[in-house]
Amino acid sequence: MRVSDSIACDGFPCVDVTHEAYHVPAVDLDPERVKVLLISEAAPKNAADGYYAEGEPLFAATTVQAFQDAGIAVASMQDILDLGVCATTAVKCAKQAYGIKAATITECSRLLERELALFPAARALLLMGDVAIKAVNAIARRAGEGRVIPAGSTYKLRGGMYWFRGMRAFPSYLQAGPAFYIEKSKRAMIAEDIAAAMALVR
Repeated sequence: MRVSDSIACDGFPCVDVTHEAYHVPAVDLDPERVKVLLISEAAPKNAADGYYAEGEPLFAATTVQAFQDAGIAVASMQDILDLGVCATTAVKCAKQAYGIKAATITECSRLLERELALFPAARALLLMGDVAIKAVNAIARRAGEGRVIPAGSTYKLRGGMYWFRGMRAFPSYLQAGPAFYIEKSKRAMIAEDIAAAMALVR
């Protein structure tokens, strides 16, 4: 199965993202083997930096490093896939500025909701950053389920027990992109959160 064969944006209504950089995972997956869904912020501006691009894409490099920091022996995104982890983004287009409008996150959460439904065996959600957290909360609110992750600073919320449709949700920090190499304290917390999610499914 390819996620890109099952979901697509209709009309590209959002105004603060780059539609030319729209991307939905096109990697071949066995949905029954996916146990963890890692959701980061937005698609990269350059498609060559995406999780499953050829060569040495930035998103793949920082994610592999994050898993290595967590004590998990991987060397590629394929190794991460083989562990039952699928990486995707909450917003399917690249952002134009530092932030992303709440309306865009809510709109794109409709695609994310359909994407998550493709993986019935998933047991954990790694929510990498505020955009991913807001997107999952938007899905839950739309269904009348209430917030998955409460309001508050991520460092205070980490380690709490949060659940979304049978999956444990782990609020964490963004691991995809160049900032990963700069913020060492967040990098340590990312490693802890990945290790906790993987311990749940191994």
